[in-house]
Amino acid sequence: MPEKKPKPETPATFARLPKEAPRLGVYICYCGGNISDVVDCERVAKVLGEQPDVIVARTNMSMCSDAGQAMIEEDIREHKLNRVVIGACSPFLHEQTFRGTVSRAGLNPYYYHHVGIREQDSWVTHDDPEGATAKAIRLMNAGLAKARHLEPLEPIRLEAKKHALVIGGGVAGLRAALDIAERGLKVTLIEKTPFLGGHMAQLESVFPTDEEARPALHELIEKVVHHPKVTIYTSTVIVATKGCVGDFQVQLRPVARGVRGVAPGIQAAIEACPVEVPDEFNYGLTRRKAIYFRYPGCHPPTAAIDWEHCTLCGECAKVNPKDIRLEREMTTFQITVGAIVIATGFQPYEPRPGEYGYGEYPEVVTLPQFIRIMAMAEDAGELMWNGHPVRQVAMIHCVGSRQVPGVHEPQPDGKVNDYCSRVCCTATLQATADLRRRFPQIRIFDLYEDIRTYGRGHEEYYRQASLSGVRFLRFHTEQGPVVIADPTGEHPLVVKVNDYLTWGEELEVPADLVVLAVGMMPGPIEDLIDVLKLSPGNDRFLLEVHPKLRPVETAVTGIVLAGTAQSPMNIQESCAAAEAAASKVAGLLSQGLVELEPFVAHVDLGRCTGTGACVDACQYEGAIQLETRVIDGKEVQRAVISPAICVGCGVCVSACPNRAIDVQGWTLAQYEAMVAAIAAEIPALVEVEA
Repeated sequence: MPEKKPKPETPATFARLPKEAPRLGVYICYCGGNISDVVDCERVAKVLGEQPDVIVARTNMSMCSDAGQAMIEEDIREHKLNRVVIGACSPFLHEQTFRGTVSRAGLNPYYYHHVGIREQDSWVTHDDPEGATAKAIRLMNAGLAKARHLEPLEPIRLEAKKHALVIGGGVAGLRAALDIAERGLKVTLIEKTPFLGGHMAQLESVFPTDEEARPALHELIEKVVHHPKVTIYTSTVIVATKGCVGDFQVQLRPVARGVRGVAPGIQAAIEACPVEVPDEFNYGLTRRKAIYFRYPGCHPPTAAIDWEHCTLCGECAKVNPKDIRLEREMTTFQITVGAIVIATGFQPYEPRPGEYGYGEYPEVVTLPQFIRIMAMAEDAGELMWNGHPVRQVAMIHCVGSRQVPGVHEPQPDGKVNDYCSRVCCTATLQATADLRRRFPQIRIFDLYEDIRTYGRGHEEYYRQASLSGVRFLRFHTEQGPVVIADPTGEHPLVVKVNDYLTWGEELEVPADLVVLAVGMMPGPIEDLIDVLKLSPGNDRFLLEVHPKLRPVETAVTGIVLAGTAQSPMNIQESCAAAEAAASKVAGLLSQGLVELEPFVAHVDLGRCTGTGACVDACQYEGAIQLETRVIDGKEVQRAVISPAICVGCGVCVSACPNRAIDVQGWTLAQYEAMVAAIAAEIPALVEVEA
């Protein structure tokens, strides 16, 4: 191909002020008393009304109300205002509200500036009304200074592919995929394991309805699998991505299942396999072959080869050479999507060896293991475990959750799991109810720090457990239960605990089975975090932008969260989060166009000399690059911004030696004007600050 010639370009000037003189409208909100109980809002408005270029200065009990917004709109039209500064609560709450207000009045929405005098002033200076009033005047004066330099900006508009990628085939991923598809968008769902369903497939029932888990899951799977707009790839991972919202180019790598179709000879091939490994479906309590089905009725209904443990001995292929191919084929292909949903799920906490006797005594199991034990147990007769009947069970809460530094051993990254996993209490009580119903002769002891049955209908499990004779014992973190072998030999184990329901009395609870209610930890997705540039929180779960205002969005526009990839959730909450993620994706992509905020870097080509310092400083791949341009007949290197990738962090601004870069809406000139205004002498402030 012939080399592309550089495109001639005229040097551009950034930050030109409009020709018309600023005509400022200033508005101070009482915020229902949140501001006015501390700040003298009328005094602030009077002082600001005397500043240059201010045409109108008003107050209102609730500026965001319909009446408050109508007042602003009327002032813009009547007084021909071309800048608006509002002092109110956090811009996170009402910046979009007031942009809409000034837009309806015919003004560019970016001719408005918001000053947060509630969070930055009245709430933090509530014991000094005079000082708070003076501070409000200075903050608002800085807002006026910036407003004089505001420019008419336009949102960044990008074409968007009406196609979403969902990562994870558990209940949250399936729910998100179905909801997105039913909104008319194409969906590709990938799952890194050979089978769909996630952890829900390992449950027998779900709380609080006690509905059977797998039939409900299979109903959802059937809807997703047969939806014409959904394509599913199992045993598939992401290896690379590039692009941005509306146009993510994603490289996928599927691994061959090694088994074709659903043939009668597959079961014979499984039996012929000589390799046995712990079965992760039953949390290692049973064993399976290296060629296997996850469980009867799983999807896809085709066996898969566990390549990690397969020895390629060929015994299975001898039985069924037609349907088994012992070649671990890995190919890579690319799809282009407009948005990505992360539904990678969780992993149960794995107690360290010796923690409450785990790994030392076979009678110590985790709650997920106990659920599988109950699923495999016969209803009639006694519950048997490790060759002996189970007569007494001790349940221990908060294993791997609510840990305290110095008391609990940290994880490999040096952190303890100091968060509450939320679902463990109800899950434990549900298992207790199931045990009591099926084996009423078993005595049950429930050892807890606190019990948090927070959801609708969850408290009923606690009430029923109390009424059915479950004995509750409460321990403190620093004096947690200790599990030892029973010296009398009557039972396998004894649990020693200081019970603070009886003022700290030390008790010994004989037990035939100890069940550890383990918490949730995020799935092992470090590679995905690196590829997609995601941000984990202090708890290692993926971080949303704002827990209330943008609860499923990540800092990477176009990538959203669903389910327990974000935090511990039960199945109902995971489905609700998945539906929220689907709504966000549909809102982004349904029009085929994405609008982004214009607060991105901008290069003044007249000042840029192509040093590349900005490119070296930028942490976002492709956000800023050097390109060859023709200026005044010469080929030169100049920095060029990709507004769809740039996040407006401003690192490039500080790196540029020529001051050739600014962030639109937050330019250096605007910052300098604000700093000067804060420090300026305001005659009317003298008596306030005196």
